[in-house]
Amino acid sequence: MFGKRGGSVAPDNKPLKLRAYDKEDFAVVSSVLQDALVPVIDMDWLSEDKRFALVANRFRWERRAPVGDLPDQPAAGAPSAETETQSSADSGQLPQTAEEPDARFEDAPLYERVHCGITFDRVEQVAYRGFTKEASGQVLELLAVVADDRGLTVTFAGDAALRLQGANIVCHLEDLGEPWPTQWRPSHERTEPEQQSDQDAATNRNGNKP
Repeated sequence: MFGKRGGSVAPDNKPLKLRAYDKEDFAVVSSVLQDALVPVIDMDWLSEDKRFALVANRFRWERRAPVGDLPDQPAAGAPSAETETQSSADSGQLPQTAEEPDARFEDAPLYERVHCGITFDRVEQVAYRGFTKEASGQVLELLAVVADDRGLTVTFAGDAALRLQGANIVCHLEDLGEPWPTQWRPSHERTEPEQQSDQDAATNRNGNKP
């Protein structure tokens, strides 16, 4: 949805609000939620309503600045401020003031994060891998949301995963409150892991409301 070097900004800057019904829709949701931080305590399985809900702290990929606008790392072999100063001293000239990296960083565009509410409806069964609902203090880093014919899998860093079983699962995603600035952009490659089977997606099955 958003190219790695893109810097598109919504003209009205409204909070993001999406619905997902099929695999293509969930691919967009996956792109939007990649690198989101999800506290386990903010996950809730409402079995009677067949709904799984969570709140995430997501990186606003749709508003990120172009990579080229950020301070560049010095190229290999390029003279540093220290070597330039030493060279000037050896020649008897006054050294020029080198631009401080921190000053350049302060001038760079800021990124944004925002809280986001996500609900999955028509969920028949929930399974966890690599974490449990009892680990309420744990915060997971979301990598991808992958839908298939029998449900969907939410994968997290550290080989953790959430499997939602059910036909025709519908997702509603909506930003909550005001975004806040951050100087940090997730740096890993934006690639989605391969789709996993039901058995691989989770080992700890839980069909009741936590």
